[in-house]
Amino acid sequence: MTVNPAQMQVLIVDDYKTMLRVIRNLLAQIGFKNVDEATDGTMALDMMKHKTYDLVISDWNMEPMTGLELLKTVRANGNDKLPFIMVTAESKIENVVAARQAGVNNYIVKPFSAEILKTKIAAVLGSF
Repeated sequence: MTVNPAQMQVLIVDDYKTMLRVIRNLLAQIGFKNVDEATDGTMALDMMKHKTYDLVISDWNMEPMTGLELLKTVRANGNDKLPFIMVTAESKIENVVAARQAGVNNYIVKPFSAEILKTKIAAVLGSF
């Protein structure tokens, strides 16, 4: 299946504004135009109540709700088909395992390039 990134609704979640800007710019480089931002998991959940997203890219380490808690809540709310990519600075195997058990679709370790992001998204959504 080929997806059209320009038509997809993407939500990026990170409590660090600079990282939101970096991810937004990388997404733009690979063709994603409809990108919303949330600064924590609670804000992301609220946004998801009002809009349907095709992809969520979330940081792991956030307050007051972590990316893992956001993922678990999204999955618990019956949203098990929503593609969810976790971004983290830590590549600890127990984190990867915890995210997989919670239903994450893919995992990216910072720092990363547009090419890595594209590869990870394509692995989840299909080629574009």
